[in-house]
Amino acid sequence: MTELSAKYPRLAIAPGKHRRAEAGHPWIYANEVVLDAAAKAIAPGSIVSVFDAGGKPLGIASFNLHALVTLRLFDRDPARRIDRVFLAERLTRALAIRDKLFPEPYYRLIHAEADGLPGLIVDRYGAALVCQLNTAGMAALEDELLAALDAVLAPEIVVLRNDSPARALEGLDSEIRIVKGRLDGALPVRENGCDFLADLSEGQKTGWFFDQRPNRAMVARLVAGARVLDAYTFSGGFGIQAAVAGAQSVTLLDRSEGSLALAARAAELNGVGARCRTLRGEVFETLERLKAEGERFDVVILDPPAFVKSKKDLAAGSRGYRKMVRLGAALVSRGGYLFAASCSHNMPVDLFAEAVAHGLRDADRGGRILYNGGAGPDHPVHPALPESAYLKCQLLALD
Repeated sequence: MTELSAKYPRLAIAPGKHRRAEAGHPWIYANEVVLDAAAKAIAPGSIVSVFDAGGKPLGIASFNLHALVTLRLFDRDPARRIDRVFLAERLTRALAIRDKLFPEPYYRLIHAEADGLPGLIVDRYGAALVCQLNTAGMAALEDELLAALDAVLAPEIVVLRNDSPARALEGLDSEIRIVKGRLDGALPVRENGCDFLADLSEGQKTGWFFDQRPNRAMVARLVAGARVLDAYTFSGGFGIQAAVAGAQSVTLLDRSEGSLALAARAAELNGVGARCRTLRGEVFETLERLKAEGERFDVVILDPPAFVKSKKDLAAGSRGYRKMVRLGAALVSRGGYLFAASCSHNMPVDLFAEAVAHGLRDADRGGRILYNGGAGPDHPVHPALPESAYLKCQLLALD
């Protein structure tokens, strides 16, 4: 055991339970850990050295006795110290990748395990950062993280959006804090050559959904001269890019008055306000009403919030996606296009495809899948954690 690893408490993996971790999986579950009296005395969020039953080191991890994922590995080197220097190294690596991928500083900078920082989300809005510290381990590193962010990026504004459901699973409180600078309203976002506005403190998630960037660009290739319906529009990401790409008219549908207000402002920023209208309402009810009124669109976009928040919701969520596609497909003109997405981590891609297919059949529509998409490259996937590829979507041409 090295001198550096000796500073952390030791935790052992039960006999025969080390193989997934040894193969590179970053999570170790409660039933795989030897939870003796010494382990149970370790405070949630503590950094620990992890060993297999034979004493072979597996790496350095954060520990939370009260979470199903009890250990989250930071590094395979048992001598690594998890401090601001370590965090700054991981931030610098992530920044170098994003700088090659994106011409402007609007993207997800840190995507948790895939960027080597389990439990951490950091979205970048120019000189502003929004962070989610979703695990006890990352919450315990808050001061070190803020120091590392200052060293690497020197942001003017840092917002902690610690209000995700994941924190409850870790025994953490929900909160929103501005820890650096101040916010005076929504901040600008640039995506695919268009201008938007993000509410970093009150909006959904971290204020913008960067993950759909490539899918918005794909849909925009099909909209010239089209009538477009953007359901669950949030701040107008799909619909306004469609208008900029030459859509004849765009209807932006959402139940949130605040989101629609930001979408309307963004439409004006991009010079397409005259071709965009906002429509407030519950989406399923509104889709049914539009069909009854004889409305039809050349392109219908369905990008809902998660219908499957946990595995127990899978059956109900699948029915929800099926119904959503049925209602949306009924509004697509002959020869038009339908885009449907699911951001539900617990919705397998094959079951989503099945729900889409059933929804089309229910609507008595045929067609072909043009494109299967996922999140953009600023939402990388850990090679040993393929289930973290949460976003899935289909773009279909309907007959």
